[in-house]
Amino acid sequence: MNKYLKPALAVLAVSAMAAGGYVAFRPKDNAQQYRLQAVENGDIRQSVSANGTINPVSLISVGTQVSGTVRKLYVDYNSKVEKGQVLLELDDSLLAAQLKQSTANVLNATAALELATANEARTRGLFAQGYVSRLELETAVQARKSAAAQLQLNSAVVEKDRANLSYSVIRSPVAGVVIDRQIDIGQTVAASLQAPTLFKIAQDLSKMQIDALFAEADIGSIHVGQKTRFSVDAFPGRNFSGEVRQIRMNPTSQQNVVTYDVVIDVENPEQLLLPGMTAYVNIAVAQRKDALLVPNAALRYKPADAPNGGKSDAPAGKPGAADGKPKDGAARPDAGGDGKGGGERGGDKAKRDTFSGKVYVLQQGQLKAVPLTLGITDNRNTEVLSGELKAGDQVVTGDMQGKAAPANSSNRAPRMF
Repeated sequence: MNKYLKPALAVLAVSAMAAGGYVAFRPKDNAQQYRLQAVENGDIRQSVSANGTINPVSLISVGTQVSGTVRKLYVDYNSKVEKGQVLLELDDSLLAAQLKQSTANVLNATAALELATANEARTRGLFAQGYVSRLELETAVQARKSAAAQLQLNSAVVEKDRANLSYSVIRSPVAGVVIDRQIDIGQTVAASLQAPTLFKIAQDLSKMQIDALFAEADIGSIHVGQKTRFSVDAFPGRNFSGEVRQIRMNPTSQQNVVTYDVVIDVENPEQLLLPGMTAYVNIAVAQRKDALLVPNAALRYKPADAPNGGKSDAPAGKPGAADGKPKDGAARPDAGGDGKGGGERGGDKAKRDTFSGKVYVLQQGQLKAVPLTLGITDNRNTEVLSGELKAGDQVVTGDMQGKAAPANSSNRAPRMF
């Protein structure tokens, strides 16, 4: 009897230990299986971003109209210049010789005109006395007119050669700062088909502009006069401000990505911002005060046993549940709307700027889907316009097995700027 009793007691002891371990370590309720986050009221701002380049508002390229070798150089990089100040001198030997030649031609033409004038006067006297024919008189008149025209031609050549000689001295057309110099002493510049660039002068570095390329999906939210904020790598802890001056209607397409140049005016009184710096521009296109906010992670979460395998069921191209970014700066519908993007006064604009999403909450230990109408987003939280949610409600953002929606995940490929 004892031979069979001992193994049975051992099996009962092991079973009791296993049951005790299960009771000790099993989840006390379904809430411990999920990551939860509370819905809160707060302020939210939706913005669009792009990279740009800081440039002077007025950048003058100084060239030359004549060819020659650089003989003297009076300015360098960062030199402050005044209007009319001499920047450089070209070797003017050939130009001076050409001017002397054309001046001599003027003297020769003047002498020829004097002779033709005297000959015309004598011919008129002889014609009056009947010693020469009318043909000879007309020939003398024609010779005098031809000599006068030749004198005018040679005088114009002198003016041209004198201007070319003056062009050998390059002067600044504006007051500003030299930011680029492309020649050195002894270098030969050739002005054949087009004027070569010798200097680049920024007229006023206290006023700059940013040329930022924004994607076509964001350009509809940007308008002239909008305030902007940006930062630069040279001053990582400082934010600068600007204002949109122009949206240029000249699209740039690269690898099927269409962008538009947005020109932003920037005040630079301390001249901290230098030409060529990269600016990281952020433009606020919509903002709300005291809005009901739901985490974007909750909008992206879906249980693993869902029909499409736990992926977000937001429509393709619809942000929020998919990527947390609405198409336009969403306008809040008027109070008393139908929960589908606005009431009667909300209009088509509100309907067009809102979209739908879904979150999950726990009710009696079970997941329940809550449909929502959503507004603007800051890529972390999204505004709730209507739905069965209130401040303080706990929404599911993931499960304890590691299945959590990343805060900035997206179903779409990243944009290229």
